[in-house]
Amino acid sequence: MDIQLDKKNPTEASIKITLSEADYQPKVEEKIREYRKKAQIKGFRPGKVPDSLIRKMYGKSILVDEVNQLLSSSLQNYIRENKINVLGEPLPRREDAASIDWDSKQDLSFTFDVGMAGDFEVKLDDLTIERPSVAVDDALLEETLDNLRKQFGQMTNPEGPAQEGDMFYGELKAEEGEFKHNGLLSPEDLTAETQKLFKGLKAGDSVSFDIKEAFANPSALATATGLNPEEADKLEGDFTFTVEKLNRREPAELNQELFDKIFGPGVVSSEEEFRIKVRETVQENYDREATRLANARIREALLSRTDIALPDDFLKRWLKATNEKITDKELEDEYPIFATDLRWSLIQNRIADTQEIKVDPKDVMEDVKDGIRQQFRQYGMGDEIEETLDSYATNYLQDKDGQNYMRVYNKLRSDKVLEAVRQKATLSENTVTAEEFRKQAQVN
Repeated sequence: MDIQLDKKNPTEASIKITLSEADYQPKVEEKIREYRKKAQIKGFRPGKVPDSLIRKMYGKSILVDEVNQLLSSSLQNYIRENKINVLGEPLPRREDAASIDWDSKQDLSFTFDVGMAGDFEVKLDDLTIERPSVAVDDALLEETLDNLRKQFGQMTNPEGPAQEGDMFYGELKAEEGEFKHNGLLSPEDLTAETQKLFKGLKAGDSVSFDIKEAFANPSALATATGLNPEEADKLEGDFTFTVEKLNRREPAELNQELFDKIFGPGVVSSEEEFRIKVRETVQENYDREATRLANARIREALLSRTDIALPDDFLKRWLKATNEKITDKELEDEYPIFATDLRWSLIQNRIADTQEIKVDPKDVMEDVKDGIRQQFRQYGMGDEIEETLDSYATNYLQDKDGQNYMRVYNKLRSDKVLEAVRQKATLSENTVTAEEFRKQAQVN
């Protein structure tokens, strides 16, 4: 066997594998003997079928299978032993395979195109990342408490007049035509001008508006009419909405029932403890989001300062070969996103190697178990699930042919990589308002 690497440039190469008869024929003969022992052909006793008949019936298919298996293992071994950083998968030159004369005893040559990442260096020095933080002041605490009271409040149907936050149930009907639909309408889905028409309405009142100008966006129009966006877009003209009832959520009282609903039975037992717990929870959530923002900025910074050449033409060919349904336009539109994600993956791999970052399988198991615990706690279950937790986690990790395991493994590895970068980077902390924080979070 002869294997030759032809490196065209830093990101593209070809690997030519030439097999002699001595490389593949012993395996072929072994398979023919196995077929002979098992073959059941009319007119011959089991195990007594002549070799010549086996070769005539199965010889070529056996030869092709054995050569393909030998090619695959030889190619992967060569790539691994020579530490070639292959991107995607090697693409066989189909014209080489098509020209093979399988009936002649000859050397067989096959060529595979491969793509590689260009050499690059990840610099972690002089890296400054801005990490915004939010101090949960009294105003933010009261805003959160108001939202919680509304979220867990009781739904009522007052006669009216309507107040801010009320929703309307009624009939939406075209003034000309047959369209009508009974459903819920939220003022938030309406334009500012149309919202004014709904102020102070009560059950039995009606308002009219131009359907094209009334709603803030096509999605809101589709929801209000019960149609899909395409059908809703065809509606036009004046429509009348008649209020049948108001839906108002009365804020929940700050009492033990609310405390138990939010944090679980007996976790807090007074309004003072509840306020402290809410403040702590909100602060933890903002701190977690601040870390997420910092991680997003680390990714952006490292991508911008790390130049990695990719074999773009090869990768597009590979994506096309492995995704037959993808159109040329979809490929061109989606490739920049794919290339960015690929560069980030290469950067993470390099950092993991240089920083000797590893993930213990035990960590994968514990992460999954923690996630399952949180899910069960939402249903009021606690310590009683511990005995079956290992079984739940194992089944999850083994599901989907191990894809779940790799997803959790990669997540933990990514977390460790980002933590390592944060330890080396300079984090510029700045305190912002909750509103400013939300704006920054939307950008990232």
